[in-house]
Amino acid sequence: MKIGTVELKNNLILAPMAGVADLPFRIICHKMGAGLSYTEMVSAKALGFGNVKTHALMETGGLPTAVQLFASEPESVARAAAQAEKMGLFIDINMGCPAPKITGNGEGCALMRDPVLAGEIVAAAVGAASKPVTVKMRAGWDMEHINAPLIAEIAEKNGAAAVAVHGRTRSQFYSGQSDRRVIRAVRERISIPLIANGDVRSAADALSLLEETGAQAVMVGRGAQGRPWVFREISAALEGTSAPELSRREKMELAQEHIELIVRFKGERIGVLEARKHAAWYVHGVNGAAALREEINRASTLEKMREILKKAIDED
Repeated sequence: MKIGTVELKNNLILAPMAGVADLPFRIICHKMGAGLSYTEMVSAKALGFGNVKTHALMETGGLPTAVQLFASEPESVARAAAQAEKMGLFIDINMGCPAPKITGNGEGCALMRDPVLAGEIVAAAVGAASKPVTVKMRAGWDMEHINAPLIAEIAEKNGAAAVAVHGRTRSQFYSGQSDRRVIRAVRERISIPLIANGDVRSAADALSLLEETGAQAVMVGRGAQGRPWVFREISAALEGTSAPELSRREKMELAQEHIELIVRFKGERIGVLEARKHAAWYVHGVNGAAALREEINRASTLEKMREILKKAIDED
């Protein structure tokens, strides 16, 4: 798949998820077959101020990565894009985050309520960066204001190289169902690549999403939490085959590798705390999962996490 001047190895993309899609998670998902991932949201304003934590969010580990910026001012996004392009293959503008602390500042999905400003922000990023600029959005602000086709068209006119659309509105947050009809309407409005996002938890979901929307790529978010091998399954399905099912041991070994990466990058104290949610997702469906999750939420050392995951294998 090609976006702008960049050729990707496939059309399987890991969604940007705040507090989840950090570098360790992205490394695991790329290992399982993702062709592109996004950083967690980076504040354009904070990046302009040289915030150290913001720079840490942009680490890519040499993987094909888009740096996602959120902003409400064209000037700040232009300054940030010029810096962010040194890190990633793309600059992505977030117009989809529903969190009140983001939308309350006129950022994230709030930009969809101001099409003129949305276009100016895309144009500012395109003018400041030599690498492709993409945009991620939702269906709209609420059911009465579904305007993703319009925003996507504005993004393309202002130089965006691709758009990703999540089929829920901001008011839905993560409830209800993603509306594929809106994504299809976007496909009919633009000529640049379209990435479809929403409710992909299996290879069958991915194939039907691509077929129903006409999108060129599929983006997986929550469906990869605790199941990063979903990319492996989708890749096989796209080739008309099926991926061998991972054994319980293989899954738990992958979970351990993931947790070890988190600790390596963030230190044991913080790393184990952040690894708890990932470990809990990995043991979902294991015999005795509820008890295992209780142990996970009390774990404070890497060694304890290893013991719990070994127990998860033995419980099978």
